[in-house]
Parts: sequence; C-alpha cells; structure tokens
Amino acid sequence: MLNNDKKPLVLIGGGGHASVLLDILLKQNRTVLAVISPTDIAQRSIFSGLRHLKEDADINEFTTDSVLLVNGIGSTPGSNVRRKVAEYFTMLGFHFETIVAHNAEVSVYANVAEGAQILHSATIQAGVEVGAQSIINSCALVEHDCRIDEFCHVAPNSTLCGQVSLEKDCFIGAGAVVIPSVNIGASTVIGAGAIINKNVDSKTTIYPAKSVTKQRK
Repeated sequence: MLNNDKKPLVLIGGGGHASVLLDILLKQNRTVLAVISPTDIAQRSIFSGLRHLKEDADINEFTTDSVLLVNGIGSTPGSNVRRKVAEYFTMLGFHFETIVAHNAEVSVYANVAEGAQILHSATIQAGVEVGAQSIINSCALVEHDCRIDEFCHVAPNSTLCGQVSLEKDCFIGAGAVVIPSVNIGASTVIGAGAIINKNVDSKTTIYPAKSVTKQRK
C-alpha cells in the first residue's frame, strides 16, 4: 500500500489540494525537490523555499527511477485534468506516491493503489479497495468491503457504508451518505448532503436540495 523506499518527490500542481498534500508530506519529513505549476505559487506560504518549475516538460530534469511524483491536481465534478496529468506523466515512465496522512486510519486489511491519497482523519476499514489516483478527503468514512475505482473523489465528511461500489471517475460530495451495497456508476456526481439508497446509473448527477436526478450531457 505505502511506498517504503522514501524517494524524493516532485509535486505536480500549486493550488489548494497540492498545499494540503505538501503539509502532510512535510509532517512526514519527506523530501520535496520541486513543484511543477504554470501558475504563481508564491501566494501560498507553504510553498516558500521550494523550487518552482513552470512547465510539465521540466520533469525531464529528473529520471524516472530517481523520484516519485505527487498528483496535486484536485478533483472537481466534470473535470478530467487530474486524470490527464496522471496519464501524461505515467506515459513518460514516472510513478506516483501513495499519500496517507499521519492521522488517517487505514486498516492493514485494506488495499490502497498507487497514487491514491488518504487525507486527514479519514477512515478506511477492512476489506476496502481504493483505486489508483482516487482521493479520500478529510474526515471521510469508507466502511468495510467498499470498492472504489480509479480517479474517484470521496469529499470531506462523506460516508460510504459497507460494500458500496464506486465505478471510475465518481465524485461523492461533502457530507453525502451512500447506504450499504449500493453501486454508483462511472462518471457520476453525487451532490453534497445527498443520501443515496439505491443504485445510480453512470453519468448521472444528483442534486439533493432539489431532489432531481438527471443525465449529464
């Protein structure tokens, strides 16, 4: 689940999600060699003192076996930027670090794939599988035997009850609850605070405040 060779890291992205990941890494005494971001990172004090590279091609300063990458691009509904970043650098032969915050609870009987990120105070119970590049955000609860495919985002304070299945590219909004044994189809967005008690088809967006389910174009 976790990488044990402690290679130095290169952080991709300079926004809010990247800053949270950097905070976790610094508390774990990891070495971060550089931040790759086309935008100004000086406005966030946490990046102070880090080398700033502005082009993706600057990664060629490093060899694929000398560093691990951290995908600091956040996940928002309908955006595939995080996936594109991961696929680009993977094509070049680089690998991504798996991030687990020091105060997250992850069962030794869970499986967390390469590049997944488990943030502050999240709980991952026994039998859970978290797919590559998925984000389990702060204080989220993933109960026993859930299956989370790649590039999913389980937002802060949301709950997946036992044996829930998320297909790839799902977004579960803050505070949402998915009851046991429900399947959420690929590329589906569950809005903040929704309570999901039945299976949801792929490419569906659910807005709990309006009790509306519709297909996304």
